[in-house]
Amino acid sequence: MNQWQPSASIEFLRQRAAVIRQIREFFWQRDVLEVETPSLARFGVSDVHLENLNTQYKGPGHPDGLRLHLQTSPEYAMKRLLAAGSGSIFQICKAFRDDESGRYHNLEFSLLEWYRPGFTAHQLMAETSALVSQVLQVPTADIITYQQAFLAQLDIDPLTANVAELKALLCQHKLADLAALTEDKHTLLQWIFSQLIEPVIAQNQPCFIYQFPAEQASLAKLSPQDPRVAERFELYYQGIELANGFDELTCAKQQQARFEADNGRRRQLNKAEKPIDSYLLQALAAGLPQCSGIALGLDRLIMLATGAEHINQVLAFPLDRC
Repeated sequence: MNQWQPSASIEFLRQRAAVIRQIREFFWQRDVLEVETPSLARFGVSDVHLENLNTQYKGPGHPDGLRLHLQTSPEYAMKRLLAAGSGSIFQICKAFRDDESGRYHNLEFSLLEWYRPGFTAHQLMAETSALVSQVLQVPTADIITYQQAFLAQLDIDPLTANVAELKALLCQHKLADLAALTEDKHTLLQWIFSQLIEPVIAQNQPCFIYQFPAEQASLAKLSPQDPRVAERFELYYQGIELANGFDELTCAKQQQARFEADNGRRRQLNKAEKPIDSYLLQALAAGLPQCSGIALGLDRLIMLATGAEHINQVLAFPLDRC
């Protein structure tokens, strides 16, 4: 039994350290402040496709216990810093997501997240492309819309297709088992995208998928030109989702409505509702500057930089060795 040993080779760990150093230099040269925020918080994430790991604090001041959530992203805390006047910020941190394990997933993983006040989504995509091209020594990223990706790969318009049409498409591609699981259009679109589009796009150069459906807006603004879509984008390369970014929603009332809608969907899916992060809403009400932000999977970027086939090859101690 050699479970005490790291799953990554020492050479891969050296390459990992070199990539992290390169990232820090990239942001230092651009005068972006490095920050740290807590991994534990009183509030979790309401997104129906994410789940927090939780713990209970019973120390001084909380004899009856305080439920705390390991964060799936530092997003909420970083936005509180932005509202407090931090200016452009970045963070390299650990994040945690329950129910995620596999070739590209470990329940504890590393995120690079940054926010740029005054940047549009397109400006942040350009900066992200510059970073990824520098680290991976690849061409700059292409940009296509979510709608264009569906039309090009599957000849179907995701903005107008109905549930029956999406189910039929899954059945045509021998995914009838997925089609039978839900009547929710949003969920069907996500399955189609992950199963039929993600594996084939961005093989020769990185590619941003831009303007996701409004139902998948998360914390992004809706497009002023087309309210059916959001100012949200994701970056892919060689079948790997690398990053998820937004032109950030700054309105506290709209954000609260989205949190409540998330909890409504959670009830429909028989999932536990999540307490709404009142600290984030207070920060938005106080005044979050117009900004764009992005979270990039650092372990996945390092996989591409090193040629690793599994995330365990770039982690010292993944779940089965920690």
